This record gives sequence, C-alpha cells and structure tokens, in this order.
Amino acid sequence: MKIPKIQKRYCPFCKKHTEHTVEEAKRKPRRQDTRSQRRFLRKLKGYGSFPKENPHGREKPTRKVDFRFKCNVCGKKHSIGEGYRIKKIEMTKAGE
Repeated sequence: MKIPKIQKRYCPFCKKHTEHTVEEAKRKPRRQDTRSQRRFLRKLKGYGSFPKENPHGREKPTRKVDFRFKCNVCGKKHSIGEGYRIKKIEMTKAGE
C-alpha cells in the first residue's frame, strides 16, 4: 500500500486542516511488570514446558500498523484509530 508522506489532515490541536507528516509508530517491548506477564515469566522458569501450546503456523499473514500524524504548524502528533492490517507499506512523495 502506498501512503503519501505529507497529507493534508485535520489537526485537533490547531482545530483546522493543515499539512501533516506521516510516520509509522515504533514497536515497543512488552511491559514486564504487569500481573499476567509476571505470571508468564514465573511459569517459564524451572524445568516446565511452555505454559500454553506454541502458536506455530497460526500467526497472522499481515501485521497491524499504526500511523502517527505530525502537524507541520504546531508540531504535535496524533493518531487515528487503532491502525489496520497491511502486508507492505511504502511511503511516497505527495506528487506520486
């Protein structure tokens, strides 16, 4: 999917349509201090096997991408929705 690098979108901070620079949100590691993650890591210790069956062969063919829109006037970033599944992303210039 081709996505223009600069788009004219509504900025909720400026409260008007301005040019935005589009960038893909970076993936961050899982939080280690959540209750479920602590339980999972405790289960992985010792001689036991994996706590759940390994999901080999059942992973999704695409990944969910999340776009951040940075306003070129005020410099604030915002995102729209939770993202959607795309197999391949290509950032293009506005004229292409």
